Amino acid sequence: QVELVESGGGLVQPGGSLTLSCVAAGNIFSINNIGWHRQAPGNQQRELVANIDSGGFPDYLDSVRGRFTISRHNRNNTALLHMNYLLPEDTAVYYCHAEVTLMAGGRRRLWGQGTQVAVSS
Repeated sequence: QVELVESGGGLVQPGGSLTLSCVAAGNIFSINNIGWHRQAPGNQQRELVANIDSGGFPDYLDSVRGRFTISRHNRNNTALLHMNYLLPEDTAVYYCHAEVTLMAGGRRRLWGQGTQVAVSS
């Protein structure tokens, strides 16, 4: 069984910082892409916040570029999302996603369980 396990998140004041962590667990050979989507209150769709590919190249939603930084640590199949200068509009449930190659062969797209980020004074 393979899965993504998320941690981090919580309540922070505007201008504050949080770090999200995502660990890909199970019989994984490699991680292709990994990153986060988010779903804001009242929105039915998720938007891509940040993604980092197998070459280490990041991509960001325009509204978070310069404030958020994504990194990956291949040795322990982990990705981190450092979120600085948080704004109330960053409030959402953040979902880790990844495309992985399995030890047994084949690829699978995974989603984490989601973690709440609330930015409020």
